[in-house]
Amino acid sequence: MSIEARARVVADRTGLPVLVSDGPLALRRTRAIGPGSKVTVVGAMSAPLGGDRLAIEAEVCEGARLTVDSAAATIALPGPTGEHALYDVTLKAGENSVLHWLPEQLVAARGSILHQRTRVHLAPGARLVLREEQILGRHGEEPGTLVTRLTVHRSGSLLLDTELACGPGAPGGWDGPAVLAGHRAVGQLLVVDPAYADKPPEPLVLGPTAVLVPLDGPAVLVTAVATDARALRKLLDDGLAVAAPDLHR
Repeated sequence: MSIEARARVVADRTGLPVLVSDGPLALRRTRAIGPGSKVTVVGAMSAPLGGDRLAIEAEVCEGARLTVDSAAATIALPGPTGEHALYDVTLKAGENSVLHWLPEQLVAARGSILHQRTRVHLAPGARLVLREEQILGRHGEEPGTLVTRLTVHRSGSLLLDTELACGPGAPGGWDGPAVLAGHRAVGQLLVVDPAYADKPPEPLVLGPTAVLVPLDGPAVLVTAVATDARALRKLLDDGLAVAAPDLHR
């Protein structure tokens, strides 16, 4: 039996006026390091399974700060019908707000089919740190099928629109030298900061499988592939240390 569930958090200068959980998406208020609020996503049950429809929304009001992380990796599992699961993420950040979206890895277990869509809407003065990490298969197993798309708008204009499809049934070449080259961990780190408008970071090669590039706007994108989750996190942390040294810890 498939599940349809939604969760929503709203942060303003007073705290968290909205914190709503549903089904497997359990949101918990946790202690923040520094100013602002922090929420941790805790998996209340195994999800997403094939056929599930999950959605989570985080909104940061003008002048507020919010960090969202997760207690553990999200594991996509096959369902009884072979239908794909859908996981929608919507992020909104108002003027002079700060949003850190830092979930743990998304693991595509063998036999799973997951479509994940992340949509971000930023005011001109908003700051964003967003990390996405995908692991293709658990240790020693073949990957599931994973299609992820990240779309970011700032001031109503498109800043970034990127999609990756991998695993069985994905377009041919996804595992070739121009894409993952046999790696089973892939991720990206996006930092949007109005301060980059005057002085964006220079392009930088972080290693044989990772690169940092400024975008056409006040943003920096780090993309990386690696052999496993630990190596991937190290590459993205190295990128964060360059792109936002005040946030790196």
